Amino acid sequence: MLSKEIRNHFPILDQEINGHKLVYLDSAATSQKPLQVIEAISKYYKYDNSNVHRGVHSLGNRATEGYEGAREKVRKFINAKSTEEVIFMRGATTALNTVAQSYGRMNVGEGDEIVITYMEHHSNIIPWQQLAKEKGAVLKYIDLDADGTLSLDKVREAITDRTKIVSVMYVSNVLGTMNPIKEIAEIAHAHGAVMVVDGAQAAPHLKLDVQKLDCDFLAFSGHKMCGPTGIGVLYGKKELLEKMDPIEFGGEMIDFVGLYESTWKELPWKFEGGTPIIAGAIGLGAAIDFLEEIGLDNIERHEHELAEYAMERMSEIDGLTIYGPQDPKKRAGIVTFNLQEVHPHDVATVLDMNGIAVRAGHHCAQPLMKWLDVSATARASFYIYNTVEDVDFLVNGLKAAKEYFSDVY
Repeated sequence: MLSKEIRNHFPILDQEINGHKLVYLDSAATSQKPLQVIEAISKYYKYDNSNVHRGVHSLGNRATEGYEGAREKVRKFINAKSTEEVIFMRGATTALNTVAQSYGRMNVGEGDEIVITYMEHHSNIIPWQQLAKEKGAVLKYIDLDADGTLSLDKVREAITDRTKIVSVMYVSNVLGTMNPIKEIAEIAHAHGAVMVVDGAQAAPHLKLDVQKLDCDFLAFSGHKMCGPTGIGVLYGKKELLEKMDPIEFGGEMIDFVGLYESTWKELPWKFEGGTPIIAGAIGLGAAIDFLEEIGLDNIERHEHELAEYAMERMSEIDGLTIYGPQDPKKRAGIVTFNLQEVHPHDVATVLDMNGIAVRAGHHCAQPLMKWLDVSATARASFYIYNTVEDVDFLVNGLKAAKEYFSDVY
């Protein structure tokens, strides 16, 4: 387990909610921010605030160094070959839409196939739905095994020589399932398809290596990995990005503008139109420094231990169903559940009365809710600042909720 001292880096946790110590179990929605990130953003606005790439004055140079320095930190973090392959965007949603609207429009035609899974977040469903409608392509879903995992046999059945794009989340934001991305990429490439990875739930918790995974595109967000909101990353193989057209036009991404024709800057800037997210990138760089100091292997191990302990403790509660793989080694630090005959919103409300923050709803994964045959679920998601005591608070809160609603009904 990680040291409890890590909590001291997160000032927001030092408060009470409804008269109780805050127990934050909603990091899959957004993580809390350590002082190092808060201070890095504050320092930029206090001392270095300027636009990047354009000015020759000292503030502009310092801002550019901070912004491009963050890009190099991301490159190392995911082991990309070059910073040309690292594009700053508003988040994973924008990154996935960019792949669909640029690469997809240029390479998918009528009758071609786009393959995804039932567990995808809406951000990795709707862009492909829209592309398929526009191009007359076929959107196919890989079915899940009963425990919410992906069988490679079913992957092989779904992907054919007509498949142009395979897009799969690395870690499910509902089930916690960790998908075999490297193996899926091999199958996709054998059929001439590109592999797109939604890494929003993986980047905060797992050591990423895009070269080992051999994915063609990877999208993730800063706010789930101790960074600020409004910043994310699109990784793409250079040879693919070079052939793609930008989808947002304006300042910064242009090389030359004439009256009727324009040309674009080289990578990565041709995809970063307008004033970029400077403070966000600097904050993301600080978050990467923080996570790497702790160690991604340590983070992954800590979350596995918490998830295993949580599943053991929650199994004490009669009428509580846990969704996803029952083997903690096959899942990240996410435990999604329902309490029999109690709506998850009611469960979350009672927990909040006890200072415990969990997520309740469809988690932007309505096709998966349909596959699970439920309308909604509650979700506890763990991160570096959570402890076994937090799990105990959760279990006690669930027992209290069950007792409360048994009296009500």
